[in-house]
Amino acid sequence: MASRIAQRSLAKREAGYAGEVRRLLDAALDVIRQRGTTMRPRVADIVAAAGLSNDAFYRHFPSKDALVAALLEDGTERLHSYLAHQMEKEPTPERRVHRWVAGVLSQGVQDSAATTRAVLWNAGTLAEDTITGPPSPSGRLAVLLIPPFAELGSADAAFDATLVAHATIGTLTDSLWRRTTPTDADIDRTTAFCLRVVSPGGAMERTEPAVAARHRSRKRNGA
Repeated sequence: MASRIAQRSLAKREAGYAGEVRRLLDAALDVIRQRGTTMRPRVADIVAAAGLSNDAFYRHFPSKDALVAALLEDGTERLHSYLAHQMEKEPTPERRVHRWVAGVLSQGVQDSAATTRAVLWNAGTLAEDTITGPPSPSGRLAVLLIPPFAELGSADAAFDATLVAHATIGTLTDSLWRRTTPTDADIDRTTAFCLRVVSPGGAMERTEPAVAARHRSRKRNGA
């Protein structure tokens, strides 16, 4: 009986703590979005926005940097879930790769761009206190490309997926800092690159027909 009561108490406490963490993450995202790349928020700003105390903050995070790292990880998980859902809608591995690229680069469009840029700007300082540098979403998102790459005949799907993820997220990052919006043509070209990594000889013919047609037209025109 005592054990069951204790377990119920612990379960309630864990649920309460999970709620606190969620409020802190959501509040931090709101404050970071508002500040943009002009001013980094203080712990006081975040706890005020969350309606919590400093004690609640430090119960879950040893520092503001730890919260920013958790925020980046949380955003990566949300994007991972979104991409997985979108990729499931496609019948072919080529189309799934295209969906993945489109979903990643969509983080550089309008409101998403401002939020992503602000989070990455705040995460950039994390490299000062770590050996491996700031946390990167590449590894987590690359996992989604392993099945379609394997289906396309990659000799090392995990390696190819990681390579492509770094390249695509690098393209997104460049777009964010330049404040340019990824276009449909950017998505098509990035998808074509991804497929060439898997099969250098015939990747263009497996991409969208419009993409392949544009490629053939450029070749005829000597571009």
